[in-house]
Amino acid sequence: MIRIISFLQDLKYLFKRFVLIANVLPTVFGFFIAWRYYQVSFVDYLVPFILLIIGSGLLVAGALACNNWLEADVDKLMERTKNRPTVTGSMSLRSVLWIGLSLSFAGQLLLLFINFEVAVYGWIGWFTYVVVYTIWTKRRVTWNTHIGSLSGAVTPLMGWAVIEPAFHVIPLSLFLIMFLWQMPHTYAIAIRKYDDYKRSGLKMLPVVKGFKTTVSRTSIYIALLIFVPFMINDRNVFFYILLSLLNILWLIIAGKGFRTNNIKKWADQLFISSLVYLTSVYTLYIIFI
Repeated sequence: MIRIISFLQDLKYLFKRFVLIANVLPTVFGFFIAWRYYQVSFVDYLVPFILLIIGSGLLVAGALACNNWLEADVDKLMERTKNRPTVTGSMSLRSVLWIGLSLSFAGQLLLLFINFEVAVYGWIGWFTYVVVYTIWTKRRVTWNTHIGSLSGAVTPLMGWAVIEPAFHVIPLSLFLIMFLWQMPHTYAIAIRKYDDYKRSGLKMLPVVKGFKTTVSRTSIYIALLIFVPFMINDRNVFFYILLSLLNILWLIIAGKGFRTNNIKKWADQLFISSLVYLTSVYTLYIIFI
C-alpha cells in the first residue's frame, strides 16, 4: 500500500499535476465553445469528446515526463523541482523516458482516431514544448517563453477541431489569447522563482534582462490582449464590454509593477490574476459565443 501511494506521489510530481490540468482544460473549453456555436448534438460527439480528454491528457502527461527527463540535471538545482522523481531517484531516468514516450504515442494515436487536424495540433503542441522549447531554447534564449506559449496556445484549436476545422476567427482569437496570456503568466512564475532560475542557469527573462524589462514586456502583452476580441464580428455588446474591462483591469495590475517596492508580491498578484483572467475569458466565450 505504501509503495502504491509513493508511486502515485511520484506520478503527481512527474506530470506536474496542475500544469497537466491547465493544458487539458483549454482543450475541453475549445470543444464546448464550438459545440455551442454550431449547436450540434453532444451525443453525436460523445465518443470523440472522450477520446479528446483522454488523448490530450496522455499527450500532455507524456510531454511533461519527457521534459522531466531532459531537465533532470537542472531540476536538482531548484527548490521548486526537488520532489520530482528524477531528482529524488525514486524513478530511473530510463523509466521516465519510457513513460514519456509511451504516453505521448498513446495520446497522439487517440487524437488521430478523432481526426487528422486534431492530431496535427496535438503534435505541434508536443513538438514545440519538448523539442523547440525544452531542448533548443530554454537554456539559450529568453524568448523560450514564446515557444512555450505556442505549445499551450494550440489547445483550444484541438477542442474546436473535433467538431469543425479550426481555421475560424473564434478559435484563432482563442489561440491569440492563449499565446499572449502565457507570457505574463510565465513571467510571474519566473519572478516568484527567480532564485531557482538564476541558480539553474535557465534563460528566463527576469534573470537575464531584469525586473524592469519584465514588467514592461508584461504590460505590452496584456495591452495587446485588448484588441483580440474585436477580431470577432456581430457578438453581443456585453461580450466586448466585459472582455475589455477584464483586459483593462489586468493591465492596471501589470502597471503596478512599475512602482512596486516588492516585486515578488506583485508577481504573486499577477499570477493569481492571470488565472482569474483566463477562467473569466473562457466563461464569457461560452456564454456569449
